[in-house]
Amino acid sequence: MAGRMYVPVVLFYNPAGGACAVEKSNLLKKSLSETLALYYPFAGRIVDAEYIDCTDEGVTYLEAKIHAKLSEVLRNPDNETLDLLFADNLQWEDTNLSTLLAVQVSYFECGGMAISMCMSHKLGDAATLITFIKDWSAMASNSGEHVIPLFDLTSMFPQDDLPIGKEHVNDKGKLATRRFVFDALKIAALKAIVAQKVQNPTRVEVVTALLFKCASSTSGGRAVLCQNINLRSRLVPPLPENFVGNLAWFFPVPKLEEDGEIELPGFVGQMKEALAEFCNTYASKFRGKEWRLSIKQHMEKAKELFGSNTAKYTCSSWCRLPIYEVDFGWGKPVWARIGSRAGKNVSILMDTRSGDGIEAFVTLEEQDMAKFERNEELLAFATFNPNPIEELS
Repeated sequence: MAGRMYVPVVLFYNPAGGACAVEKSNLLKKSLSETLALYYPFAGRIVDAEYIDCTDEGVTYLEAKIHAKLSEVLRNPDNETLDLLFADNLQWEDTNLSTLLAVQVSYFECGGMAISMCMSHKLGDAATLITFIKDWSAMASNSGEHVIPLFDLTSMFPQDDLPIGKEHVNDKGKLATRRFVFDALKIAALKAIVAQKVQNPTRVEVVTALLFKCASSTSGGRAVLCQNINLRSRLVPPLPENFVGNLAWFFPVPKLEEDGEIELPGFVGQMKEALAEFCNTYASKFRGKEWRLSIKQHMEKAKELFGSNTAKYTCSSWCRLPIYEVDFGWGKPVWARIGSRAGKNVSILMDTRSGDGIEAFVTLEEQDMAKFERNEELLAFATFNPNPIEELS
C-alpha cells in the first residue's frame, strides 16, 4: 500500500584520522555488499508494484568529490546545495520500479564525508531505513552489533484485496521546504503551556500541534492532521524494530472551520484521544484475523474527514530512531537530515544531535510557505535553519 517514492536521508561526518578516502571507499562498498546479503530483497526489483523479485541485481552506488569544506556547506545549509548529495536527484521521486536503493558517498576537501541513501518506500518505512543503515555501519566497523532482519510481515499481513500504492507524483516545482529547530528550552516552554490542560504532553505532540496550527492558518477553513506512527510497538503483542517493511500507519485529527483558531492544549488533547482510539479500536486487531477489515474500516472513517474543501497536513516523526548512532568506524554523525520537498503539506520531525531538541522539515506550497515562515508564534519557539553544528575540526 506504500507509495512508490524514494525516502532520503543523509548523514554528515567530521574529518577523521586513520583510513584514507580510498580505504574508506573500499570498506563501505565491501560492507554494503555484506549487508545486502542479509537484506537480500533490497538488491531485487519490484514486479507489477505488488512484490519484490529477489534477483540480486544490486543497488546504485555513487561517489562524489565536493569542492568545499564540510564547515562551509553547513554554515549555510541550503536545500539546493544539500540536495546534490543524493544520488541522481532521486529524493522523494517515483521509484519507477527500478533500483530500490541508491547510495551516494560524498567526500569534502577537509576530509569530512556525507553518506546519503534513497530507499524505495515499497521496501520499508523510516524505521527500516535507519535499521538498515545502522546494520551497514555495524558491518563496516566490525562491531558485531548488527541484527538479523526479519521478513515475515507478508505472512502476518497478506495483501488479499487491499489496494496497491499508486505511482507517486511530486510536483517539486511548486513546493518549498524550510527547516525549523526547536531546542530543549523552547520545547519545555511549549509543554508548559499545553500541560496546563493536558497531562504529560510529549515533545513530538506539542511541536506537531504548533506546526499544524501555523500551517493550517495559511489556508484557512477546514483542515485535518494525518499523524503517522510506527506500529511495531503499538501492535498486540508488539513486534521488534528489526521487522523489515512498512509497519507505519496514520490517525487523523480534524480541525473544523467553525473551530476558529486552534488552541494548542485543546488540539494536543484531541491528538491523544485520536491515538488512544486508533490503538484501542484498530491497532489492537492488526495482528489478528480481523486486520484487513480493521484497516478498511479505518480508511473509510478517515475518508469522511477528507472532503474536497479540507486541507490535509501530514506529519511523520523520526524522533528516537537511532540515526545518531550510525558509526562506520570514524565516529558518529555530526548531523543528519532528509531531502527537501517531501510532498505538499508534509512535515518530518527528527532529533537534534543532542537528542532533546527537534528539527522540523516543513514542505508547503510556495505561497503558503511565504506566510508560514513569518508566523510570529512559530518563530517564538523555533529558529529558522541555524548552522547544525557550531564548530567543525
